[in-house]
Amino acid sequence: MDKNQQGIALLQEGKWEDALKLFTEQIEEMPNDPAAYINFGHVLAEMNDGERALKFYEKAVEVDPASSAAHYALGSFYFSGERFEESAQSFERAIRNGMEEADAFFMLGLSFLYLDQTVMALPYLMRSVELDEEDVEARFQFALALAKTEQYEEAEKNLQIVISREPDHADAFYNLGVLYAGHFEQPSEAHRYFDRALDIQPDHMLAGYGKKLLEKSE
Repeated sequence: MDKNQQGIALLQEGKWEDALKLFTEQIEEMPNDPAAYINFGHVLAEMNDGERALKFYEKAVEVDPASSAAHYALGSFYFSGERFEESAQSFERAIRNGMEEADAFFMLGLSFLYLDQTVMALPYLMRSVELDEEDVEARFQFALALAKTEQYEEAEKNLQIVISREPDHADAFYNLGVLYAGHFEQPSEAHRYFDRALDIQPDHMLAGYGKKLLEKSE
């Protein structure tokens, strides 16, 4: 087990200072290894020292611009700080440098969604779902993006998969209600979905509002 792995084990045990000591030694011994800088940044982020954490993530990218892990770590940091343009750029670089994990595509897609660039988000969310079909949250966000781009049938199909895998997903039932009330014009089905959302989450304001609008229009 190298010092990076030992440090990660200590970090998981909550022994931050000991972990930092090992990561410092690793940096001194292998200054061009991005992993130690990334791990050092993770510790600082856990300690709520975001300013210094950012410097270590940036250093990881600097020492190895081809490190997909370094770009992903920097992207995650930007995303947590709601710096979505920068997170999108970093996640895109992570993918360009060979990261083929579903989460990288999901985070890039999500960054574009928060930037209100749904068309840009769609292919990355689709790829995320292709790589990990069991990821309910990725599929839910993909369904929302499909609905926003007026691909209603595909959105409905994916929302049905979401509720089949997570029967208590209130937001998925609410969005099915919206689809059936609006695009499909089936108010009785919409009622059923809004009611199910409210059964799961009685304080679901949007589902409650949707149900009231339906009742007024009847």
